[in-house]
Amino acid sequence: MEIGTKLKALRLKNNLTQEELADRSELTKGFISQLENDLATPSIDTLNDILVVLGSTMGEFFQNEESEPLVFHKEDYFSKDYGDSVTTWLVPSAQKNAMEPILLDLNEKGAKESDMPHEGEEFGYVVTGTIKLTVGKRSFTVEKGETFYYKADNKHSIENVTDRKATVLWISCPPNF
Repeated sequence: MEIGTKLKALRLKNNLTQEELADRSELTKGFISQLENDLATPSIDTLNDILVVLGSTMGEFFQNEESEPLVFHKEDYFSKDYGDSVTTWLVPSAQKNAMEPILLDLNEKGAKESDMPHEGEEFGYVVTGTIKLTVGKRSFTVEKGETFYYKADNKHSIENVTDRKATVLWISCPPNF
């Protein structure tokens, strides 16, 4: 593992210069530069001090990024049947992520999903059917192949008002389902 490359990426993610990181870590800018170029190796205590400044831990820093799955299969999905709708979570443990994609199947006529105002934004793509989207006091008809996007700071709902099933790919950011 190239510690320097990871340290530099973490420093840049935190919008710090080498000098700022050095000052906060009680090190020299030259030493930070050497670390980032893999020309020096920090002691465990020094690395820990740097990671504290960067808002990370040893465990997070050395976590094998390749161990997190990037592709999910049908057997990874989780579905819950609510009677007039079925919600399928497409990414296991999405609650820990910045966004949460689901597939929402609304049975014919009257199937409805409502949500109170909350922080965040929501996006949907109508895969099949036609839905009625209501955000605050505004209502829209959204058909197959069309999308919607809104800030979730008003009461909002979608409803299937047809006699055919409707499926919506819905993404909430931050996770809300």
